[in-house]
Order: sequence, then C-alpha cells, then structure tokens
Amino acid sequence: MAARRAVSSLLSRCLYASPNTLSPSLLPKGERAHGAAAGILQRFSTAAAVEDPVAPPVQVNYTKLLIDGKFVDSASGKTFPTLDPRTGEVIAHVAEGDAEDINRAVHAARKAFDEGPWPKMTAYERSRILLRFADLIDKHNDELAALETWDNGKPYEQAAKIEVPMLSRLMRYYAGWADKIHGLIVPADGPHHVQVLHEPIGVAGQIIPWNFPLLMFAWKVGPALACGNTIVLKSAEQTPLTALYAAKLLHEAGLPEGVLNVVSGFGPTAGAALASHMDVDKIAFTGSTETGKIIQELAARSNLKPVTLELGGKSPFIIMDDANIDHAVELAHFALFFNQGQCCCAGSRTFVHENVYDEFVEKSKARALKRVVGDPFKNGVEQGPQIDDEQFSKVLRYIRAGVDSGATLVTGGERAGSKGFYIQPTVFSDVKDNMVIAQEEIFGPVQSILKFKDLNEVIQRANASKYGLAAGVFTNNLNTANTLMRALRVGTVWINCFDVFDAAIPFGGYKMSGVGREKGVDSLKNYLQVKAVVTPLRNSAWL
Repeated sequence: MAARRAVSSLLSRCLYASPNTLSPSLLPKGERAHGAAAGILQRFSTAAAVEDPVAPPVQVNYTKLLIDGKFVDSASGKTFPTLDPRTGEVIAHVAEGDAEDINRAVHAARKAFDEGPWPKMTAYERSRILLRFADLIDKHNDELAALETWDNGKPYEQAAKIEVPMLSRLMRYYAGWADKIHGLIVPADGPHHVQVLHEPIGVAGQIIPWNFPLLMFAWKVGPALACGNTIVLKSAEQTPLTALYAAKLLHEAGLPEGVLNVVSGFGPTAGAALASHMDVDKIAFTGSTETGKIIQELAARSNLKPVTLELGGKSPFIIMDDANIDHAVELAHFALFFNQGQCCCAGSRTFVHENVYDEFVEKSKARALKRVVGDPFKNGVEQGPQIDDEQFSKVLRYIRAGVDSGATLVTGGERAGSKGFYIQPTVFSDVKDNMVIAQEEIFGPVQSILKFKDLNEVIQRANASKYGLAAGVFTNNLNTANTLMRALRVGTVWINCFDVFDAAIPFGGYKMSGVGREKGVDSLKNYLQVKAVVTPLRNSAWL
C-alpha cells in the first residue's frame, strides 16, 4: 500500500507535548473516557492486547547525567521517574538536572571547545568518529529500539525497522559532510584578497522532544558535531533513556570528553537555564509553539544567541475528486494516525472534495476500525499508548470539544482498555474551520475530515492557519499538484505520499511552525559562523 511504501522510505517527526489550551471542563465524563472494555472489544478486536504488557527485552543501564564524558548524579541528588505508557508504572528513576547541572555541562562544553581536540581535529577524523558511531547504532539496533518503545510507547517494529536505522543513516550523512564544509574566495572591487570562512559556532544548546527522541537526537547532534561544535543537550523528561544510551555509544566511538553533554530534567528548570545561559552560543529547540516563544525570549534576554525552532503544525491533507479513493483513505489514515498521532506534521486537517466526501468518510471509518491498537511490543500492532496521562487526558478533552461543537463522531472517541494511556482511533466528519479540533494541534489519534468545493477554496482554507509546517496533496492531475505545491504556505509538501523523510531533505516550517531548517545541507548553516577576512594585495598578477 502507499502508506506502507512511505513508511519504508523512513519517517520521523517532530515534536512534543503541545500546550493544553482547552478548559478542564471539557474533560469527558467518566463513563465516556473510561468506557467498559467489553464495549470497546465489540469495535476494536485487538484492544485486549493492552491488558497484558509484554516484558521489554532490554535493561536500563544509564540513568545519570552525562557531563564531561562521565555519568554523574545531579548536583541536588534529585531523581524523577520515567514511566511506561502502557501501564503508567515506573521504568526507572533518572537524575533530575537543574540550573547547576546545566552550568557544569556548559563549562565542560566550553572547555572542550576552547581547549579540547574536537574543533582542532581534522574534519576527516571527526567524520570517522561519526561513522564508527553509526556502526555502533547498527550493532545495538534492538536495544535502542526496545528502550524507545518502552519509554515512549511507539510500536517496536516502527522503532526497530524505521527509526533506529534512520538514526544511523543520519549520522553517516553528517559524517559525509564533516570534511566538505568550506569557505570561499570572493572577488573584490579593488586590490584585496577576500576569504569567507565558515567556522563552528561554539557551544550549542539543544532541547529535544519526546515523540521521536532518537531521531531528534540525530537531527540536532549530527550537524552540530559535523561542524566542529560542542553540545549540551537536554532530553525530554518523558523520554530520557535513549539519549543517554546513544551518547554512551558516541563516546565509545571515540568522541572526546566534554563534546557532548546530556542533561535530563524539566523545561522550567534545566531547559530555561540552558536557553538563557550566557556562555551558550546557539540554541536549537523542537517542541510546542508556545514553548518556542519562551525559548526565543530567553535567548534574546540573555546573550542574543541565535535560535532555530521546529514547532507545531496543523497540516492540511487535500484529496481531490480525481484521486483513487482507496489509496487516499489509506494514505490519509497513515498521515494522521502514525506514531499515535503524535507528529508535528500529522495530516490533521483532512480536506476532501465534496464529490467523494461521503465515500471517503465511510471508508475512513472502516479503516480506523481495523487499526490494531495494543501493546507496542507485540507484532502487528499499529498503535500504542499516548505518551503520558497529561497527553491522554488532553486528547480526550479535544474529542469532547469536537462533539460539543457539532462535529459528527464517526467512530472511536474513548479510551481503549482499562490500563495505560490508549485511545481508540477516532474519526470526525462534518468538521468546520472554526471548530477547535480544526484549529489547534491535538497531537493524538483524532482525524478531522472537512469538505471543500473547488481548488481556490481549499487553498484559502488550508492557508488560514497560524501554522505552516507541512501539507499533503492527493491528486492524479499534474496541473493541480503544481498549483497546490506553490500556493500552500508550508515548509514541506508531499504529493501522493506523506511523511517521507530523508537525511538530505530539509524540514521546517513557515509562520508559527518555526524558524530555520533541520536535516540536509541547510541544517549545517545553523551551526556555523561566517567570517570575512580581507588582506591588501601588492602588485598582484590578477584580481
């Protein structure tokens, strides 16, 4: 199927827990949010799988902060629990970093940049270390995937066959760039020799989200190291385990001490301290738009460090009346429900031409009912739990808001099972542009299907959003595709596909979906300074 082929093209995505903008009064009634398992089983035949969790085939070995090449306790001695989304039970207690730990990590990164071998090392040797790291990722593929599934709740098959291989691919991509970053000699209007140098920016602060922890680790760490920088990385408090494991492998590959420091902790303490630190030269953040605003303000109020932001989205997925409806249904389903709907670029506004709308809705309902929800460690499971209770409750509030606003609840709408943070695949029809579920980022398995009449109308409506991260177009008409790809105000347009990610393809948004680009050659620019060097020429043979 089209969606399966798109998966094999390697996917990833952004981001994080979006701010909760709905009132707690919208929380569904107890009987709606916690419907009896017997009722669920009538509609979702695999829901029983969530009741008996599989023992993860991996152990947790790294729970301390990684500072200056060593695993250490937090300065305060505090820890926090990281939870299994399948049950809500504690996996491990992880060191809780705060401002003092950020200071220690920044000091180590600064010393490594100013005095250590990393920026002075030949680019070729940096490349070899990144390549050895990629080999170690391949060697430890199953352990990394199991930790990711256990801590995040995503299907193990997705982590093991798509995301971890993409992690090693990204590191090889950036290893290839390390010795190809160069400056320019430019002509001047006079007797001067002018060099343009591209230099590492220094100490990079990086804050990654919980929805794709390993891939976001690669998107941030890869280009920063290729350019010769040092790093302080704050992992998401919901998913701290795989960043520590990956960082350990990177040091095993030969990374010098202090070049990569990993601090687990919370946004208001560790994250804020990193963004406002006076000795951090650059900050990169993936997460919600509201948090991105705070990061940018903290950076400006401190040392005016440059900021790249990869933020939220409310991506339109446009289905024209010439489309193959069966293929369009499958692709739209994938675009929304992949990764439990916890994707910043999810196709969360499904625009369908009025001529095929009713057929599309019925087939989307049937596909949602077939979706396999269950323990993500079990073979064949398509959808695991949401990341935590906060996200679980927020999604249920959005579902209630959709019902209250007059949208038609076609299927789903309740929790699945009685344990963990599982939600039924949910489909709404008759959705209007002014409804909350059509405007705000739900970040969950909730598909909103809207009807449109013509091309001009859908362009206007698709662009009528504060977000501009991505869009999908499904049509057999080349002229229609060309019109939409230029008219849509977004950073990525997928035509007859969705969530196709590649190391070389830049990713980022327009409007309030962010600033700057991840991946590809454009990502290197985030971690380089440009310096002009001008020298007089005397009796030059040529200019």
